[in-house]
Amino acid sequence: MTTVTSKTSGGGAPAGEGRPAPSAGEALLHAVRANMRQYGMIIALALIVVLFEILTGGTLLLPNNVSNILQQNSYILVLAMGMMIVIVAGHIDLSVGSLAAFVGAVAAVLMISHDVPWGLALVVSLLIGAVAGAWQGFWIAYVGIPSFIVTLAGMLLFRGATQIVLGGKSLSPFPTGFQDLAQGFLPEAGPYTQYHNPTLVIGAAVLVLVLFQQWRERRRQLAYGLQVLPASLWLLKAAAVTAAIVAFTLTLASYHGVPVVLLVMCVLLLGLGFVMRHSVVGRHVYALGGNKAAAVLSGVKDKRVTFGVFVTMGVLAALAGCVYAARLNAGTTQAGVNFELEAIAAAFIGGASMSGGVGTVLGAVIGALVLGVLNNGMSLVGLGTDFQQVIKGLVLLAAVGFDVWNKRRVGH
Repeated sequence: MTTVTSKTSGGGAPAGEGRPAPSAGEALLHAVRANMRQYGMIIALALIVVLFEILTGGTLLLPNNVSNILQQNSYILVLAMGMMIVIVAGHIDLSVGSLAAFVGAVAAVLMISHDVPWGLALVVSLLIGAVAGAWQGFWIAYVGIPSFIVTLAGMLLFRGATQIVLGGKSLSPFPTGFQDLAQGFLPEAGPYTQYHNPTLVIGAAVLVLVLFQQWRERRRQLAYGLQVLPASLWLLKAAAVTAAIVAFTLTLASYHGVPVVLLVMCVLLLGLGFVMRHSVVGRHVYALGGNKAAAVLSGVKDKRVTFGVFVTMGVLAALAGCVYAARLNAGTTQAGVNFELEAIAAAFIGGASMSGGVGTVLGAVIGALVLGVLNNGMSLVGLGTDFQQVIKGLVLLAAVGFDVWNKRRVGH
């Protein structure tokens, strides 16, 4: 007599006799709950854009204004990516605004006072940022002083150093090549059309890459037996992503094309996003922020990882300082004021958690864009800076409050 055994899954039910496949609505609800912060911020950004597009009579999404929003907020976007990584690791950095000002001042002295080529000056500036980050990372990682204290001291130190380097004066103008870092656009190429040809090519490449990534991720989840969106909803999502990329590409292509600084930010987003999501170092950063004691017991080199996080933040702060100086076309002692607050706010609005271990680089970018669109939209409708500060404060409070509520909901 032959005994027939059937494969079971989970609680012992035969694989073919488990729960019925979830409906489209259930699958969509599950996806939204699993990614509530990320989807919530994307929806919030879309609603803010629609609101101000209506209030400004269509001015917000004019091609020149879209480019202006990207260039105007580029340094905050760069800082927000680094700040997200710092917060995920369970730390904070209050010095980034002052460090950005200091690096911008040094770059101005090198290029304007000593005629150093702008490319070399940019490299030196980034190295200075790395050294500054290493200095702070040493005290935090190896001496054990809390990051709040170390970076607060750094904020004072770098602000004073900026005054010393510039002697209380402003230096300008920068070489054209350096100015293009923040103000320039990708050169036109190809035959004359109504649009900027290189931007169309880049947009098409991005669209193909994003759709391929979405398709590959879906295949990977199916291979591991994970729950995915039904094919109809996945196609709807792909269509929405396609429409968004096409609309954004045509908007930029109908003006001067892709800003140079947007290319820089995309490289940072892809690079840092890949490291945080797919590398061992990225997993160690999340582990330290989530539970340091458990991470150390698991073999994570906490000091080395923390040191690396602050070196990365130093380089990004230096880059942000150069971008801001290039946009102003001057090295000034007033640069970088409140940059750290904007970066921290962007990180928390984009999904970072106060307790660490949670957040994505893309979320930081979304948070920074929320603040940038708010700033631009409120300025276009004539709201004063006093009301703008109040509204941004309420948005930050709402984002952190949502994080607390979401944790309690999941806990129950």
